Amino acid sequence: MAFTRATGKHRRPSRLNRSTAQAAGIAALTTTGVVGTLAGPALAADEGTRDTGLIRAVDLGQSMAAQIDDQAAAQQEAAEVSAALAKAERDAQRHAAEAKRTAEAKAKKIRAAKAKKAREAKERAARAAERKRLGSYVLPITGSYVSTGYHAGSSLWSSGSHTGIDFHAATGTPVHAVGSGTVVEAGWGGAYGNNVVLRMHDGTYTQYGHLSSIGVSVGQTVTPGRQLGLSGATGNVTGPHLHFEARTGPDYGSDINPLTYLRSHGLSV
Repeated sequence: MAFTRATGKHRRPSRLNRSTAQAAGIAALTTTGVVGTLAGPALAADEGTRDTGLIRAVDLGQSMAAQIDDQAAAQQEAAEVSAALAKAERDAQRHAAEAKRTAEAKAKKIRAAKAKKAREAKERAARAAERKRLGSYVLPITGSYVSTGYHAGSSLWSSGSHTGIDFHAATGTPVHAVGSGTVVEAGWGGAYGNNVVLRMHDGTYTQYGHLSSIGVSVGQTVTPGRQLGLSGATGNVTGPHLHFEARTGPDYGSDINPLTYLRSHGLSV
């Protein structure tokens, strides 16, 4: 059985019910446009002089709605700020990573350029040193001296004079190429005994005679100081020594002063 609350003269509606009814009535009147035309002076006076609770309810609702709107706006703004900060941080990290990669690539490029430059400088220095070495001259016998000079006269030589110079050397002393050249003769040379003839890089020729052994062959390229063989006493000799000649050609009779030749290449003899 449904329960219906009594509303007789001894039981007045509650304040909440009154306010709700009043609010509904005002809303209905406002909607139909009756408010303002049908409301009598008594109603206007009554509204201006007593608090029905409707205004406070409306104001409270509006205030709560405004607070909710403000809170939602604040939350939205906070979310946008947070997203913006997160994006800014990601962008900063990305830019930092890109800057780091760029700096590392640049540093790597600089290191590579420096290494290449150093390597090229080292190679140039090595080539220069090699050119200098190949263009240098040495004495054919180390720590020796000239025992017989150029054009010395004696019946021992068929031409009547010495066509080279003799370096004092015991049998088995290493004999070296005085400069860079190519072997054009290596073997028995008659009165010269075992001998080696080189065509030098400047177009002149040098001869090494009376060797006890030969360590190079025809066509071989030699550099300054290369051992050609060992000194001895082969051929037309009276004792072991090295016979050294400088020539303008490969054959006998084209000799030039060996002392002048060696000195012109910076050697002290």
